[in-house]
Parts: sequence; structure tokens; C-alpha cells
Amino acid sequence: METETREFKKSLAELKQGLVSLAAMLNKHGQAELWFGIAPNGKAVGLDVNEKTLRDVSQAIAAHIEPAIYPHISRQVVDGKPCLKVETEGWQSPYFAYGRAYIRVADEDKKLSASELQSLILERNRDALRWENEPSGLTLEQLAPEKISHFLTLANLPESAPASALEKLDLLRQGTPVNAAKLFFARAPVQLRCAVFATHTSSTIIDRHDFDGDILELIEEAEKYILKNIHIGMRLEGLRRVDVPEISLKAIRESLVNAFCHRDWRDPDFVQVAVFKDRLEIRSPGSLYGNLTFDEIRQGNVSRRRNPKIAELLRRIHLVEAWGRGVPLILENAPDASFIEIGGLFITRFKRPSALEAVAQADAKKTHPNTGTETPATTPKTGLKTGPKTSPKTGLEHSDNAKETPRKHQQTLLQLLRQRPTASVPELMQTTGLSTNGVKYHLNQLKRTGKLRRHGPTKGGHWEVIDEATE
Repeated sequence: METETREFKKSLAELKQGLVSLAAMLNKHGQAELWFGIAPNGKAVGLDVNEKTLRDVSQAIAAHIEPAIYPHISRQVVDGKPCLKVETEGWQSPYFAYGRAYIRVADEDKKLSASELQSLILERNRDALRWENEPSGLTLEQLAPEKISHFLTLANLPESAPASALEKLDLLRQGTPVNAAKLFFARAPVQLRCAVFATHTSSTIIDRHDFDGDILELIEEAEKYILKNIHIGMRLEGLRRVDVPEISLKAIRESLVNAFCHRDWRDPDFVQVAVFKDRLEIRSPGSLYGNLTFDEIRQGNVSRRRNPKIAELLRRIHLVEAWGRGVPLILENAPDASFIEIGGLFITRFKRPSALEAVAQADAKKTHPNTGTETPATTPKTGLKTGPKTSPKTGLEHSDNAKETPRKHQQTLLQLLRQRPTASVPELMQTTGLSTNGVKYHLNQLKRTGKLRRHGPTKGGHWEVIDEATE
């Protein structure tokens, strides 16, 4: 379906109209996707795409769109038919196609009037006043050459002198580094604040640490701090043990990158990492930018970026996508993540599964301290047990839910052993509340039913969960 950032053309006979759409989309959203070989209804009709075709389209774009853009042009197969895709972004509006300026309205291209063109030019000038484009107050000599060199390597760019590299990255104004350059290449220009709290509130701090560094160093430090203070399980991949954080590492990393990339740098506050007993919060100064809504960012419909230059630098080293998909990527990897705005902060919040498990286990221990059954009542005089009896060997209940409870115990054991394959019987007893005989009984049952396998001796071996599906 055609949108304000996507246009379909059946053939290259519509190349001129396609380039008009390209400029119109860039003027409206700063990003554009143009397809040839697809009808307006979205049905692929196909196109003869060869090297000459790609070259002709590239030359037409260079000749008829101003200022210059550098699109990615590729051959794509849609419904078994070859098509041509032009994908680009640009933030130097207004863009002109064949000497005229257009703006995208729904799925149509509208000529800009003189007043609309003037407004667009004024908007571009306002963009030049962004914090990231302002002079940093630093000289070239105050930047770290090794950081510039490292960035060029990450971005797969040729090595060059600092002045030349910053000029190519558009990070100099009259020979002076802008603020965006300071964030990446100065020595410790930014601060990060991290803390771990004892409960669900910030009343009691267990640990606090402030970090100084450039933007890339702090993203790495924040990730390390989080992983050090949340629970890490493991799984087996062949004979290797792989660490598995309780919160998706991809979601954590994407949230941290977003926090530094899209924050309001005029706000003197810090990016904050707060680890609570039941959740992780990553807090970034600044509310949603450019009239964006939470629904739009969840869908990836980012039409305005507070810091496009910072985003472009992060995109060059593959930390940010060009199409504003940060929040959808977080939700793909952590579906229960939530986003809120409080007191000028944009907060990404992740639930901690370990906290939910701990609450469930604590509740189970209160009612089933040893065997998973209700705590036996005693008479005041003799102390004799009057509640239901249990099997001394297995700890199994003789009650109405006798069939259901062993199944729950076995599911709990499987879950624990997925996270900690080297767990010992005493550790499993402590976590589940079962007796020694109860743990051994259920382990044997799981082995007998083929859901669990033991590798190696009692000391030094590990468990392998065969069937991970819960019933």
C-alpha cells in the first residue's frame, strides 16, 4: 500500500513521476521508498532489472534532484517477480525535482506554494540551530585522534586526518567541532548515572555508580552495569553453555542507544539506569519530539528526529536503523516493555521475571514449606499433626490436587534447570521447597519420561532439558 513514505510505479516509463514522489517524500518526512515494477494497488507486475537499469536510475536521480541525495538502489524479488527499489533519506530540505518543490500529502504529491516553500526553508534554518549543530567550544586538538580513528574503522570508512574525517562527517563549522563531534570524540564529555535499589521504590539504594565517557563508551558501560545487576540464566547450545539474561540483551541495548540518541541534550540531566527488585528502567531526558505519539513510535512511524546528526553517526556504525524502528525492535525482543513520560523524562521499563518467580516461590513456601502441601495443623497440647499426611519418600500430597501438584513441581524443576543446568539437589530443594526425597523423586520421573537427561557425575556434571514445552 502506498503511504507518505512509500510510492509504487509500474515501470520506468514513470521515472519522472517517481522522482517527483521521491523529493516530495523527503520534504515531508526525510525518508522515502520508491518501487518500480509494482502497481499502485501493491501488486507486483515485474520489471527487467539489470546493471544498466540501476545505473540509469542512479544517474537520473543525480541529474534531477537537488540538493544531492545518495540512495540505495537494488533489485528485489516480490511475489516471484523482479522489481527495483530506491531507498533513501535526507534532511537538507527543501528538495527539488526537475526544478520544482513538492510535498507528500497521503499518497499524492502536491506542488509547494511560495509561502509553503518559505516555511520549509525557515524550518531548515531552525534545524541548523539544533544543539548538535552548535559550536562545541572545543578545538580540533582537544578531540582524541584515537577515538576518531576507531569510529572510522567501525564505520568502514578510510583512515584520514582528524580534520578531514570530521569535515566528511559534517561535524565542523568554520573549522570548529560541533557538539555532536564532542559527544563522540572528546575525552569524557558525557555522564551516565546508574543505581540499584533494594525494593520496588527508590527509598533504599544498594549500589550507585556514575560513569564518565563518550557516548559509545557509556552505552557499553550501561549495558555492563545492567548485566551485572540482573539475573543471568543459561542454556545449552550443543556442548556450549550460553548466558541468557532475564531481560533480552537486544532490547536492553536498543533502549540504551535510543536513550543517548534521542535525548534532549539541552537538558543538563543525565541518562539514568535504575535497577529495581521488580523492574529495570532506562531514563532519558526529554519528552517525545515533534508531536510524536506512543502509538506512532511503537509502529516505527518516526517523522521527526531531535538529533538527526547523532542518529546518522550511530547509524554509520550500525547501532541505529535509518527508519526509526528502535521501539518496535525493543518490543520484538521484550514484548512486555512499556514506555512512559514522567517529569520531562522518557522512560523505557522492563519487567524482571526473576522478581515474579521469587514472589511465587515465597508464596509457595508460606503455604507449602517442605513438600508443596498445606502446612499441617497441630493441637496446642500435644503438637501432633492433624493435617494431611505426606509420603516420606516423595513429599507428594494425598489431597484433591494430588495429580496437579507433582506436575507443577516438575514444571518448576524444568524451568530452573533450563536456567541453571549445573544446579545441585540442595539448590533445587532451597528453591522449590521440596524435601531431598521429593526432589530426587521428581528428577527420576522427568528422566523416566524423557524430559530430562543427566550428563556427567553428580559433582561436575549438568542437566539437559529435552522437552522444553510446558504442558
